[in-house]
Amino acid sequence: MEPVDFSHGLYGRLRQQAGNDWQDYVAHPFIQQLSRGTLPETAFRRYLTQDYLFLIHFARAWALLVSKLRTLPEMRAATASLNAIVSELPLHVRYCESWGLNEAQMAAEPEAAETMNYTRYVLDIGHSGDALDLLAALLPCVAGYAEIGLGLLASPRTVLTGSPYASWIRNYADPDYLTGVRAALALLETVGQQRGAESRFPALSEIFTTATRLESAFWQMGLNAVATP
Repeated sequence: MEPVDFSHGLYGRLRQQAGNDWQDYVAHPFIQQLSRGTLPETAFRRYLTQDYLFLIHFARAWALLVSKLRTLPEMRAATASLNAIVSELPLHVRYCESWGLNEAQMAAEPEAAETMNYTRYVLDIGHSGDALDLLAALLPCVAGYAEIGLGLLASPRTVLTGSPYASWIRNYADPDYLTGVRAALALLETVGQQRGAESRFPALSEIFTTATRLESAFWQMGLNAVATP
C-alpha cells in the first residue's frame, strides 16, 4: 500500500501554513506522554469520554458535508467517512469499556468546553460556508490522527510493549483507517479544484489552522483532568 503523503496538494499547503500550530498539535505533551506509556490514565479516560461525545457531532458534520456536495462520487466518499464513524462507534464503546467506561456513563457526561468549542466551530463553518470550507475544518482531525499514529509507530522512542496505549496508536496507523484518510484527502483536492481553492487559500488556511488549535486544546483538556479531576 502506498504511504500517505501529508505534504501533497492543497492539504499539504494548509498543513504547512499552520506552522507551529500544527507541530503543537501532532507533538502535544498528551501525545508525547502517550507514546512513552506515561500518560496518566485519568487523562486518557477523560479524553475517551469526551471523544465519544465529539464523534457524535463529527458524524453530524460529515452528514452535513454530504448535503453540500454536487456529484454522486463525492457524496459516496463523504458518506463512507460518515459510515466509518457511525459503524465504528460500537467498537469505540467496547474499547472504552476496557477502560472502565460504559456508553451510558459517557453519554451522560457533560460536554467539556473544549469539546463544544471544537465541534460547534466545525458545524458553524459547515452551516455558514460551503463544502470546501467544511472540509478544511474536518481534515486536521482525520489526517492529523493518521500522521500521529504513523509517526508514533515508526518512532524508536515509542513504547508499545506493555503500554496501555499500544492499541490506540496502532488503530490510527491501521490500513483501513489510512484508506479513509486517502479518500478524504482526495475529496479535498477534487472539491478544491471545483470551488476555487487557490483564490480562497487565506480563508481556508484560517479555518484549517483554527481547527488545528482546537485539536491541541482537546489534548490539553485530557491533561487538565489530572490537575482537576
